[in-house]
Amino acid sequence: MEQNNPHIDPRSGFNSITKTFHSLRPPYDVPPEDATLSAVEYAFSVKATLPWRDDSVALINPVTGQRISYSEFIRRTQSLASYLQNEIKLCKNDTAFVLSPNSVHVPILYFSLLSLGVVISPANPLSTKSEISRQIQLCKPVIAFATSSTVQKLPKLKHRTILIDSPEFGSLMASSKHELERVRVNQSDLAAIMYSSGTTGKVKGVMLTHRNLTAAVASSVASRQKRECPGVTLYTMPYFHIFGFFFCLRSVALSEVAVVMERFDLKKMLRAVEEFRVTHVALTPPVVVVLSKSFETDGYDLSSLEGVACGAAPLGKDAIAAFTTRFPKVVFSQGYGLTESTGAIFRTAGPDESLHWGSVGKISAGFEAKIVNPETGEAWPPCKEGELWIRGPSIMSGYVGEPEATSATLLSDGWMRTGDVCYIDEDGFLYVVDRLKDLIKYKGYQVAPVELEQLLLSHPEIADAAVIPYPDEEAGQVPMAFVVRQPQSSLSEAEIMDFVAKQVAPYKKIRRVAFINSIPKSPAGKIPRMELRKIAAPGSSSRL
Repeated sequence: MEQNNPHIDPRSGFNSITKTFHSLRPPYDVPPEDATLSAVEYAFSVKATLPWRDDSVALINPVTGQRISYSEFIRRTQSLASYLQNEIKLCKNDTAFVLSPNSVHVPILYFSLLSLGVVISPANPLSTKSEISRQIQLCKPVIAFATSSTVQKLPKLKHRTILIDSPEFGSLMASSKHELERVRVNQSDLAAIMYSSGTTGKVKGVMLTHRNLTAAVASSVASRQKRECPGVTLYTMPYFHIFGFFFCLRSVALSEVAVVMERFDLKKMLRAVEEFRVTHVALTPPVVVVLSKSFETDGYDLSSLEGVACGAAPLGKDAIAAFTTRFPKVVFSQGYGLTESTGAIFRTAGPDESLHWGSVGKISAGFEAKIVNPETGEAWPPCKEGELWIRGPSIMSGYVGEPEATSATLLSDGWMRTGDVCYIDEDGFLYVVDRLKDLIKYKGYQVAPVELEQLLLSHPEIADAAVIPYPDEEAGQVPMAFVVRQPQSSLSEAEIMDFVAKQVAPYKKIRRVAFINSIPKSPAGKIPRMELRKIAAPGSSSRL
């Protein structure tokens, strides 16, 4: 075992010979790469080892109070899969595009598709037609699942679009005329294409296999706390995000009750925690900030709440301190992961680790990490900052249709470059410092500056532009534009923000504008964004 290796530091997990950080958490079993086992079958197999019966509750709609038991969940999943297999003729390796807000129907749809070996490609329902067009070019779906509010954004595909919020969908889950023929799904088969922005400004399709999902679930299950009754998790994160997609499988594996909010609303969330005795909530940093400051929590019985998991973007020590002061009995945990790593691979486990404020935890079992000097490729020891590289069973297989981007991110020996500047301290805790990739994290969503820069440059009165992340207490970061106007132009801040807002999803909107005489550039023509970030820093006296 690695823990007994004399070259591995028992505190940090750092191997002084290989310059690699190893996990010191107890190992767990993952099915072999060549196993004939879907992520769905794995989740159900883990659930079968738990003491709770199938008449326990699987899903709750907090608006209507509708409850779906696990036995009903399984029945609906099989009925829908049977229809898709026999009537629509969906086959293994087909791709299904999903454009829907959260609902209790989405997990049923996901489980049906995964059990058939169909690749799921879920997208943000707020995406524009042009953004969706790019995603559809990447994943090449044969069918789409949408809602009455999103269907008009979709092009015609091989099969008709099925509306998740229609009476027809309800009947498809209710009964089936056909027997469901089991599909042999391998761990190595593609399970999902999730979307992640890259530094090129183009959205990328992250290819995740059933093994990636299985390994992520296995890791989470291995670190679970023993319980006398099932946990109740409130879902505020979207199912199209890796955070929600992963939790969909994890909830079944742990036989949890999932309370599914269609969209976040603070008062509705607090009411749901009280009414359904929620034990765990997964939140993005902006929501944690609101909870720690808002006195709207007064008057609600939140005594059932045991833990809050926070991810998708960094959260500062001050915000954590404020939250833990307001909710001293709630264990606050953070994690670090990427779409490309199938979610969290570093996490804090238990109340002791959660006291390391500012850290996103220790590396999960089965994974390795390196902190690498981005200039020389040299691996660093503890407490030195560099680019985080990771290796393990839940790392993606690549970007769909993007061999160059894949080879730049995935190295031949299995390491994946994260693009994040981090350090690991002497106790093995990871701290995220900054991003090499320049991505802006707005409320957990990724925004690529280059995409917005290209859009700004299409305006006839803009001579040059640069976009940077600007710190924001509620959102984490907001896109800020530095703009060089054409001579004689009187283009205003409001006109620029309106121009962009009409062409992008709401989370990509420009929220601040500064006018500047020229955009600094390196000899290679690259924008040194760190310089602009220093100029834009709150309280900076530098002249633009």
